[in-house]
Amino acid sequence: MDFTPVLAWFDAAERDLPWRDPDAGPWAILVSEVMLQQTPVVRVEPVWRAWMQRWPTPADLAAATGADAVRAWGKLGYPRRAMRLHACAQALVERFDGAVPSDVDELLSLPGVGDYTARAVACFAFGQDVPVVDINVRRVLARAAAGESDAAAPSAKRDLAAATAALDSVPAQRRPRLSAGLMELGALVCTARSPRCGECPLHAECAWLAAGAPAGTVAPRKVQKYEGTDRQARGRLLDVLRGADGAVPRAALDLAWERDRAQRDRALDSLLVDGLIEQTADGRFALAGEA
Repeated sequence: MDFTPVLAWFDAAERDLPWRDPDAGPWAILVSEVMLQQTPVVRVEPVWRAWMQRWPTPADLAAATGADAVRAWGKLGYPRRAMRLHACAQALVERFDGAVPSDVDELLSLPGVGDYTARAVACFAFGQDVPVVDINVRRVLARAAAGESDAAAPSAKRDLAAATAALDSVPAQRRPRLSAGLMELGALVCTARSPRCGECPLHAECAWLAAGAPAGTVAPRKVQKYEGTDRQARGRLLDVLRGADGAVPRAALDLAWERDRAQRDRALDSLLVDGLIEQTADGRFALAGEA
């Protein structure tokens, strides 16, 4: 299947995102990819801007503390990403002279960098011809090329093969641009619940539409609730510590989540195990590095 029409569509429809600026640089792109994991663009952009203003290079972040990173992370969720990004910055300084490497395997050696992030940085920061597959790309390829209503469960081998086949339909120098365009198409047009097929550049060739847009056979993904969960309890406890100047007594944390003592204890223990917070010798609690 020819995916060339996506390139022209992307030229016209591409969102103006700061990490897509030609001068953004590999570090800025790496930070954005970590922040965008399970988090929408609208929430990421203001935090990313503040983060990059404060720590424009890996060396700047490496010189800060893990607690500084967690505070700056704010309410993006999954705050372990902040700690991993801090550890990643330290590794970049220690092993790569403060520069982000372009090699996928070297990127994979960094703390908190998985296969998707490594490929995304290699592709978007360095223009390498490597397939990059997220849920949006998987959905576009499932519909347009395979005629399925939605992507099946992830399979690295199958997904990378499908993406490679799509990229092979355009010249090598345009493939990084196509990877970005396929993501944008899935995010803006070929959406999971209400695809706007009339606006899609692949409308005429889409195998799913040609088959009559059949209903899916893949069970819809369950939407994770947040209210009342351990995640929410963890967030409330972290909010107290982020807003504190140093360690706080246990009583201050107890007040942050009074609805379920056992759940509060679980949340506190998990924050300690994850290394996000520490306990002082006198029994108080603080962000990691501030005890």
